[in-house]
Amino acid sequence: MLKIGVILGSTREGRLSPQVGEWVKEVAEKRRDAEYEIIDIADFKLPLLGEPGGDASGVAAWAQSVAACDGFVFIVAEYNHSITGALKNALDYLRAEWNNKAAGIVSYGSVGGARAAEHLRGILGELLVADVRVHPALSLFTDFENAKTFKPKDMQVDSVNQMLDQLIPWATALKTIR
Repeated sequence: MLKIGVILGSTREGRLSPQVGEWVKEVAEKRRDAEYEIIDIADFKLPLLGEPGGDASGVAAWAQSVAACDGFVFIVAEYNHSITGALKNALDYLRAEWNNKAAGIVSYGSVGGARAAEHLRGILGELLVADVRVHPALSLFTDFENAKTFKPKDMQVDSVNQMLDQLIPWATALKTIR
C-alpha cells in the first residue's frame, strides 16, 4: 500500500496547519487507498541550513520520514505571498529523498494560499516531485472561524478527494521508477 505523508508546513506559534492536516488525513483515510501519516516539520527542529553551530540531530529522522513516503500532501500556509521559511528550509535539507514522488497541495491564507502554492510548485519541480493540478485552497475568511478555528465549507471535502484522485495514481506510477 502507498504511504502518503501529510506534511505540516508551518512551525510558528498559533499555526493552523495541525488543524488542516488532521482534517485532510481524516478525509483521506476514508478512501482506504493509501496509508496517510502526519509529518510535522516542527518535530524535527531543523536549524537553518548552512548556519554553523545549529543542532542538526533531527536531519537524519527528517530524511528517513520523507524517504519512507511514496507521495505527499503539503499543508501550506501563505506568509508574505510565499511558503514559510521553515518549509523552504525543510525542503532544502533533502534531495534524493524527494525525487520521483508525487505531491498534492492544500493551502490556506487570505486568498486561499494561492501564491504560496504557486511558489511551492516551482520548488517541487526542481526536487523532481510531480505536483497534481487540483489544489484545495482554503480561505481564512470562509473556512476558518475568527481566523483561528478550522471549519471548512462542505465543498472542500470534494476538493480534497479530487486532489487525492490525482495524487494516488501519480504516486503509484512514480513508485515504479524509484
